[in-house]
Amino acid sequence: MENNTVVTELTLSGLDFPMEHRIVLFLLTLLWYIIILFGNTTLIVAIIVDKKLHEPMYIFLCNLCINSLYGTVGFYPKFLLDLLTTHAISYAGCMLQGFVIHSSVCAEFCILALMAYDRYVAICKPLMYHVIMTKLKISAFLFLSWLIPLFCMFMNTATLLGSRLCGSHIQKVYCVNWMIVNIACSPPRGHTGVSYFNVLFFSALFVLIIWSYICLIRTCVTSTENQRKFMQTCLPHLIGLMNFTISILLDLFYMRFGSLYISQHLNNFMAMEFLLVPPAVNPFVYGFRLTAIRRKFVNLVFITRRNAKCEPVNMQT
Repeated sequence: MENNTVVTELTLSGLDFPMEHRIVLFLLTLLWYIIILFGNTTLIVAIIVDKKLHEPMYIFLCNLCINSLYGTVGFYPKFLLDLLTTHAISYAGCMLQGFVIHSSVCAEFCILALMAYDRYVAICKPLMYHVIMTKLKISAFLFLSWLIPLFCMFMNTATLLGSRLCGSHIQKVYCVNWMIVNIACSPPRGHTGVSYFNVLFFSALFVLIIWSYICLIRTCVTSTENQRKFMQTCLPHLIGLMNFTISILLDLFYMRFGSLYISQHLNNFMAMEFLLVPPAVNPFVYGFRLTAIRRKFVNLVFITRRNAKCEPVNMQT
């Protein structure tokens, strides 16, 4: 007999800790979220304010930080609330959360691909750099890097709207479209086709990134100057790419194939890892490795300290 009950509220797997442990975890998570907000916002403001940083590499980095803020706002506020209350979410809220997190992941791949292409042109074709990376092309690249993920994930989410659900429990700490498909009474017809298209498209982007780095490494092997440029500008990007890719793959492999030998707590960490590590680590990796940004912060700290020492002391009589 089919289940004719209309499901309007879903439950998430959550964290089955005692309340005192949840409070500690809430404070640690809140602190971590503040670090993410501070690190990314500081880098965004530094790049916007300093006209010397209005170059393609830093503009792409600014968009990467904006995307980190966009993706984490779809997870942390709800997760912090769940730590102190029940792990329930409305069907519409689940769709919205899944759309924000999915589109953020896809936008990150697009921006990382742009950053890899920018470094490829800068090192492999330095004489053509300013001809290829014009303001018009950069604007078009950035527009597409946001439009394509949002459109792809909108279509992916739209194919699930109206699906009748035969369950109400999501085996994750946040909503993802694949879990909605698992509890649907009948798999949506259009969802599979859209999902395969998205996977193929973003896999092609990943191949493009790998190809660009193969060309970069070949070019840098024969030039000491290019090796220095690679270490200063490409290494932070490569670290960020590997960190993000490994995080996503861990979650995807477990979500698709699962394992009876992995505990629920480890599963929860694997599911959250790409929302925990990359958004917090990226600003510091790029901030310390990219010379121009590092000098910007050093000068800011030096000027602040010098002004503090030079302030006259008001003596009250």
